Amino acid sequence: MTAETAGTRAGGAGDAPGERWAPGAHILWRYRDNRTGLPHICRPVTVVRDTPELLAVWMAPGTTCVKPVLADGTPVRLEPLATRYTKPRRTVRARWEGAGVLKLARPGDPWSVWLFWERGWRFKSFYVNLEEPLRRWADGVDSEDHFLDISVRPDRSWRMLDEDEFTAAREAGLMTDAQAARVREAGRAALAPVRAWGVPFRDGWEHWRPDPDWTIPALPDDWDRAPVSWTR
Repeated sequence: MTAETAGTRAGGAGDAPGERWAPGAHILWRYRDNRTGLPHICRPVTVVRDTPELLAVWMAPGTTCVKPVLADGTPVRLEPLATRYTKPRRTVRARWEGAGVLKLARPGDPWSVWLFWERGWRFKSFYVNLEEPLRRWADGVDSEDHFLDISVRPDRSWRMLDEDEFTAAREAGLMTDAQAARVREAGRAALAPVRAWGVPFRDGWEHWRPDPDWTIPALPDDWDRAPVSWTR
């Protein structure tokens, strides 16, 4: 599989059903805070493919992103679980370190599949991120993370990740019992193509490479702007 031909820069596509972003377009991949509903994670990405069946995007190494930290600047993952989801937070800009990430999402799926490489393009693993189905808007997609994740190795073995964070988030009131049950069901559904080695695991995406002429998308000052409208 080769890199898609670079297309035009982002903008305009995504508001109306049937509109698509061209390969090479720059869009925003955002996550909303589970408590406030406001964007608190933003990653500028390059569109690889956008069809009715699949959105594939590339987050390049060195991309300037937005991520949450505690109000005093402590990285979220360094805070003990007992207070990780109760202490005040703010957002900061930071560069994505390490190798880039290819993200794949199918419309309506409550998860996306990410591909990770080590330096030198040695494929490391798939990562299934359980989340709200992506909602498209003019300049990108929005979702909400559901804490649970699944790591899938190239040998087709898998393991569930972040059970402790899932429990802590529920105890902090970020998820109702009904929502937690839906996330568990989504996790079971996401494992079906893993066990069958179906789409997208069988599709050879680990051999994909970005177009060398692509530039790193810039993080706009208004990265947290409200969409005029969303579509699925």
